[in-house]
Amino acid sequence: MSKIQSAVRRLGATRAWSAVGRFLAPADRVLLKVTRGRLGVGTAAGLRTVLLTTTGRSSGQPRQVPLLYVRHGGGLVVVASNWGGQRHPGWSANLLAEPLAEVTHAGNTWPVRARLLTDPERAEAWAAIVAHWPAYEGYAERATERTIRVFHLTRT
Repeated sequence: MSKIQSAVRRLGATRAWSAVGRFLAPADRVLLKVTRGRLGVGTAAGLRTVLLTTTGRSSGQPRQVPLLYVRHGGGLVVVASNWGGQRHPGWSANLLAEPLAEVTHAGNTWPVRARLLTDPERAEAWAAIVAHWPAYEGYAERATERTIRVFHLTRT
């Protein structure tokens, strides 16, 4: 692991990083969109990011969000951490209402079907994603009023 990757992992566990991350997320979304998922804000730090496009549950309009992911169980695992906030992020409610979505990564876009994971699958996927981004443990500790949603995205 590079010094940059190590530093970002340490910073990622802080509350300050959550504020920075919320600020950087819109820029990350634009960068990922322009580069078709080839380059994101965290790319230099080794963070694996996809651009997930969901359908707004109320509006019916496409909604895009940059998310860290890991490959697991024949698909991708993404986490609805909302930086450890007390509310679930809107994109996760969108997936619950309409599990068909799109992923953009490495210059390609493909359709996926999302599935909310429950234990024991969730625990296994959680371990995989935390190995990639340990800060999720801190987010889970802060999100005391909810269980963070974990989704498995399968290419359709």
